Amino acid sequence: MKNILKKIILINKKEGETPLEALEKFRSKNKKYTDLKMTYAGRLDPLVSGLLLILAGEETKQKEKYLGLSKEYKFSVLFGFATDTYDILGKVAKRAEGVMRQDLTTKELEKKIKHNLKFFTGKFQQKYPMYSSKTVAGKPLFEYAREGKVVESPEHEVSVKSLKFFGIKKISARKFLENIEHRIQKVKGDFRQKEILKIWHKELNKKTLKSFFVADFHIKCGSGTYVRGIADSLGGRIGIPSLAFSIQRTKIGNWGQVE
Repeated sequence: MKNILKKIILINKKEGETPLEALEKFRSKNKKYTDLKMTYAGRLDPLVSGLLLILAGEETKQKEKYLGLSKEYKFSVLFGFATDTYDILGKVAKRAEGVMRQDLTTKELEKKIKHNLKFFTGKFQQKYPMYSSKTVAGKPLFEYAREGKVVESPEHEVSVKSLKFFGIKKISARKFLENIEHRIQKVKGDFRQKEILKIWHKELNKKTLKSFFVADFHIKCGSGTYVRGIADSLGGRIGIPSLAFSIQRTKIGNWGQVE
């Protein structure tokens, strides 16, 4: 934890926390901020860890300026499933049965990934995830999604300066399930955790796929880019369902990650 300026604070949001929980935890440990107005600039999903920018006092009036800063993330993509949230905290929407062969080699998948990276660099249109806070007709998209109502998700232009691919590893179905159980249980509040865990238990006990590929990336992108959206879309281009397995924000503007 580190104070960069008097009214600008960088904290490391832990996986499982909401940004508000991280902010309030900081406030409780730093009593001089108890009565000071505070906000965070740039939210992070509960399962995303990393850099969170907190504004205090008069600096809160400058929030829009900070929201527009560029971002950097380390993230991994798991191939084999796609979900309605584009990450592990969602209902399975697609699975790799009949799509991903068990004899698919690492080299084959690496080739497919490298060929498709060009579609996710530069400026392009990205749809807002249905499980996001983007409003349509005054209502957040995630509320429509939870109610099962069909609504067209709007697109917006995003900018990706670079998307680097670092390689592939494998994870067994058993390890994948253990990972999901451990991480989802960290999340508080109503994010359908019990329902999601039941679905994952059912899916990963089928034994139709014994292992999964996980690819590692680093991205430099403009404000408003949904990394989990890129994780989902990459699988769509390759022809294998995919999701964001983990995401860590490492930089906001010129501010780097704190320990």
